[in-house]
Amino acid sequence: MILSVKNLNKKYQHHDGLVDALKDISFEIPKGNFVTITGPSGSGKTTLLLSLAGLINISSGEISFNDFRIDKANDKLLSDFRKLNVGFVMQNFALIPYLTAIENVMLPLATHKMKNSKRFEEASELLELVGLGDRKTHLPRELSSGQQQRVAIARALINQPSMILADEPTGNLDPSLSLDILNLLRSINIDKGITILMVTHNPSAAEYGNFKIKLLNGSLN
Repeated sequence: MILSVKNLNKKYQHHDGLVDALKDISFEIPKGNFVTITGPSGSGKTTLLLSLAGLINISSGEISFNDFRIDKANDKLLSDFRKLNVGFVMQNFALIPYLTAIENVMLPLATHKMKNSKRFEEASELLELVGLGDRKTHLPRELSSGQQQRVAIARALINQPSMILADEPTGNLDPSLSLDILNLLRSINIDKGITILMVTHNPSAAEYGNFKIKLLNGSLN
C-alpha cells in the first residue's frame, strides 16, 4: 500500500466549540490508483487532502506513506517528504505570473543541485508531454485556463513524484477543458504509474477514479 490511513480524526476549535472536520477515517490505497474524493461542500475533502500531505496536523490517528509516518514527522521531514514524493495541482493553478511557462515548471528544482541546462531539458520534456512544447516562453496571462492548468501539471511532475494531490483541478475550467485535463491526468496515472488523489465536486470527474472515497459530514459515506 502506498498510503494507509487509520482512525484519522481532525478537530477544529470554533467559537461555538470543537468542530469534527474528519471523524474516524480509515482506508488503504494501493500504488498506482486514481483516487477520487467526493462529498458536499464542508464534508472534509480538502481537509483530508491537506492531512495526507502533512500540511495540517491531525488530532489523532495514523497516516503512513509506504513506511513513512506522516502524522509523526517534524516539519523538516515533512518538507523533504513532499519534495521527493508529492506533486500538487490546485484549482487556481498557482502559477507565478511573471515567470514563463518553462520557468514555472522548473521552479521546484530551484533547490536541487542540478545544472540549469538539465532543469531546462527536463521541464521542456514535461511541457511536450502536456502538449505545450510551443508555449515555453509564454507568461501565464498569455495562456488559456486549460493551458495554465497543463503547466501546473507539468510542474507537479518535475520532481518525479510517486503521488499527485489535486484539489478541484477542473474547478475553474469549462466542461470541454475539464475533459482534456481529466484525460491528461488519467494518462499520467496509467502511463507513469503515479498515484493520483483528486478532490472533486463534479460527478463526471469522480467517475475517472477507480478507487472512490466519499465523505459526508467528515465521515466516510
